[in-house]
Amino acid sequence: MTITNVELKTDLEKYLSLSMTEDIFITRNGKIISKLSNPFQAKVDIATSLFGSIPSEMTLEEAKDERAMEQ
Repeated sequence: MTITNVELKTDLEKYLSLSMTEDIFITRNGKIISKLSNPFQAKVDIATSLFGSIPSEMTLEEAKDERAMEQ
C-alpha cells in the first residue's frame, strides 16, 4: 500500500495496525521516502509455512524420531 506523509500524519493508528500485515510505503511529492513494516513478518511467514508439514496422524515424538533417523 502506498500513502502520502499527510495521510500517515492524519491517521497514524490505522496505518500502524495495517503495517502488521502489509508493507506501507510513504510518499512525499510523489516519491517514496519511507516504508512502514512489521519487523517480525519474516518470522511469521516462516511459521506459517511450517503449518501442515507434519502429517496430522503423526505424533510429535514420531516426527522427532524420523528426523533423528535422517541425520
